[in-house]
Amino acid sequence: MTDVASSPSPASVPAEDPQEPRRGFSQVLRELADSEHERISIGRILEAFGDRAFGALLLLFALPNALPMPPGTSAILGAPLFFIALQLAIGAQRLWLPRFITERSLKREDFRTLAAKVEPWVAKLERLLKPRAEVMTSYVADRFTGLACFVLALILVLPIPFGNMPPAIAISAFALGIIERDGVAIGVGWAATAASFAILAAFSTAIVKLIEAFAQPVLSFFGF
Repeated sequence: MTDVASSPSPASVPAEDPQEPRRGFSQVLRELADSEHERISIGRILEAFGDRAFGALLLLFALPNALPMPPGTSAILGAPLFFIALQLAIGAQRLWLPRFITERSLKREDFRTLAAKVEPWVAKLERLLKPRAEVMTSYVADRFTGLACFVLALILVLPIPFGNMPPAIAISAFALGIIERDGVAIGVGWAATAASFAILAAFSTAIVKLIEAFAQPVLSFFGF
């Protein structure tokens, strides 16, 4: 296994210090964009967010699926979500990802461009998000949140027309709730999870009825 924080650098973004006030997501994003590294890797993002890496990486891989993306994108971005959600569900204290994921990176300028687009929206959300409804962000609640994200990641990769958007929104809401310890955001995530299951059930029912509609004439032809 690879320890994502095993290769610190003098120019790296400082990790979260439990004795200091939490930096906002947008602040950490800005610090990453302003770092002196030529490339910004997933591993460096993990290091920068510290104990909030679970939420940060869930958001990173889920949010693009909530937007119109080329076919197959959900399958590619969904794979890392399995690793992250499963570890959240079992109560892992530190997020581990395979080296081939942690070493993936963007050029600093590309990351800065991305951060410049995302940061204003994140900053607006941060003004709405705050630690509250602690029962929804407790240790036990986080295990259920991780399990929900794991199941949602399974739904995310299914070839359902427009079916990847609700689970992506749900995981993104969970992620924001984890990052800011906001139980209301977690509640929004559970509501979106219910919507995802409803869409999956409707899609499954439609498929079964479609199969029955095509199968019935064939069975009748053969005398069944």
